[in-house]
Amino acid sequence: MARDKSSSTSKTGVDRWNATEKASSRPSRQQSRKGSTRSRNPQAKRYQFTLLALVVLLVVCAIGFMPPAERITQGLDIRGGVSVILSASKTDGSAPSAEEMETATAIVQNRVNALGAAETSVQQQGTNSILVQIPGATDADAAVKTIGQTGHLEFVRLDAIGDADALAKINAGTENVKLKEGTYTAFMDGSSIKSSAVAQASNTATGAYAVNVSLDSEGTKEFAEVTAELAPTHGQIAIVLDGVVNSAPAVQNVIKDGNVSITGNFTLDDAKALKTVLDSGSLPVTLSYSESRVVGPTLGQDSLREGVFAIGIGAIIVVAYLFFFYQGLGLLTLGSLAVFGILYLGLLSLLSRMGAFALTLPGLAGVVLTTGSAADSSILVLERFREEIRMGRSVRAAAIGGTKEGISTSLDADAVQLVTALALFFMAIGPVKGFGLTTALGILCDLVTMFLFKAPALRLLSLGTIQKNPRFWGIANDLAEAEELKEARTATAARDQKGGVAHA
Repeated sequence: MARDKSSSTSKTGVDRWNATEKASSRPSRQQSRKGSTRSRNPQAKRYQFTLLALVVLLVVCAIGFMPPAERITQGLDIRGGVSVILSASKTDGSAPSAEEMETATAIVQNRVNALGAAETSVQQQGTNSILVQIPGATDADAAVKTIGQTGHLEFVRLDAIGDADALAKINAGTENVKLKEGTYTAFMDGSSIKSSAVAQASNTATGAYAVNVSLDSEGTKEFAEVTAELAPTHGQIAIVLDGVVNSAPAVQNVIKDGNVSITGNFTLDDAKALKTVLDSGSLPVTLSYSESRVVGPTLGQDSLREGVFAIGIGAIIVVAYLFFFYQGLGLLTLGSLAVFGILYLGLLSLLSRMGAFALTLPGLAGVVLTTGSAADSSILVLERFREEIRMGRSVRAAAIGGTKEGISTSLDADAVQLVTALALFFMAIGPVKGFGLTTALGILCDLVTMFLFKAPALRLLSLGTIQKNPRFWGIANDLAEAEELKEARTATAARDQKGGVAHA
């Protein structure tokens, strides 16, 4: 009986000790939970702050590019205009030097800018060609006539011209008479001109315009001497541009102050074209266009709509694919594409406002390419995340490791693509540069999206949201595989241990 009582008492003591142990362990577990919560809160707050900063950035971008059709500059092949390739040559048959081509390109750029067209492009191609693109223009011949003239302006006394046929035509009032080479000597050329301006001619009854020219000190002296000799007899001074007599006005009085008015029944467009040539100086080479292309605005806008439609269809297919294979995790990719698109449009709008970007069809192809790359980087992150879960890691650890490894792989791929895009931008010519630029910009936007959205969003969801509904987020099967793998490892370890004991 005593033994039984002792046994009973002992059992009761054990029970009491276990109860005490359990009671004392509860606060410890609660403290553990609180500690775990405290350890997670700083991370959650950091992720939330990152996402909040991203939202502010997206709002700024959205305000900046709305509406996109007005804020993003459209290139020639979308907006419509004239594309001309000018071939350079020299009168002696020799090839133009690199310095002469550089000078000619700069002069053509000045002339094109003087035409008043926006978003023009002038680029040297090869060793003897210049590509000129003028959005909004419709007449290639008129554009070439203005920008392609050599601009060799000369002032010649009519009595110093030895071409009898030309003189007869000039005296008969024929316009644009071509003089034979070597039949005249100029007393002054266009290098003496300081500035020029278009104004209404003194004879306003005809509605003609004049180009008023201001000469430098040397030109003023030469012009004063010649006009002093010709004024008494009202002799004529032929204004010769590229060997063609544009006009031959009679000298009415001595011009001593260097202010000359060039007249010749010019229309306003003719006067502006002459002023443009005079202001930009003389070309060191002769330019003739070897190829011209006129793009209508209707065709360009149709191409733009088709390109945007292609982007939209591609995005829908990608999102549908991701929702099918990744279920709720597909929301992250959808969000990533939305963030990527807003950042991309905002950046293009900013560059357009700075005058450094114009969207072309090759550039639009770069947008399509990088949109696919952005979706691909999301797949890498999600697949790595699920792989980490299947390896037996917790959802939280898988989110950290998965985003790190997935982004690392994406960075390697983006680095290769970025090098190619920059090489195209800096080394290529013409529309290919636009493709390289938009590709590089798209890669940069994808990088920002990965660090400011993909990583923090997935890690924030992994702190509790994903675990609550693994089936919705598409990781139920991954968790099941992880559990099976764990059980298989446990069974294998048990067999190994049993076999070791039996062997011992």
